[in-house]
Amino acid sequence: MPNFMPKLPASRARMVALGLIVALTASGCTQMKGRQGYVVDPVLTQAITPGVDNRESVEKTLGRPTFVGQFSNNEYYYVSRETRQLAFANPRPVSQQVLRVRFDPAGNVAAVDRTGLELVSKINPNGDKTPTLGRHRSFFEDIFGNIGAVGAPGAGAPPGQ
Repeated sequence: MPNFMPKLPASRARMVALGLIVALTASGCTQMKGRQGYVVDPVLTQAITPGVDNRESVEKTLGRPTFVGQFSNNEYYYVSRETRQLAFANPRPVSQQVLRVRFDPAGNVAAVDRTGLELVSKINPNGDKTPTLGRHRSFFEDIFGNIGAVGAPGAGAPPGQ
């Protein structure tokens, strides 16, 4: 039976293998898109009108809110966020919209506010340790520091017990 497999020169085979390796490696560096929260429909969000709509009509138009106000249920929040992430990096926000619908005591829409990325804040932690007040003890002082202190006067146990 004849052999129909074409023979590649060694240099060309190396180039094809190198190309495949580069393509597989580069595909891991693609940017990933993410969407969180409410999917915004501009037509529906523009349709909410103060003085015309009430709590029931807002829920029928926009659906249930992402969350309700913390101190009273007179505020509905619809939060939408779009992020991008490159390989193993942390996702970063690209766009965000927060729609806040405020109601008066009768349940009618009093105001509709929209905010975006301008209110997103970046928090930089202070290293890998939480700063605390008080003594700075080593690992071994934490482990062995209480030896002999149990039942000692002034260590918290009342006398006679």
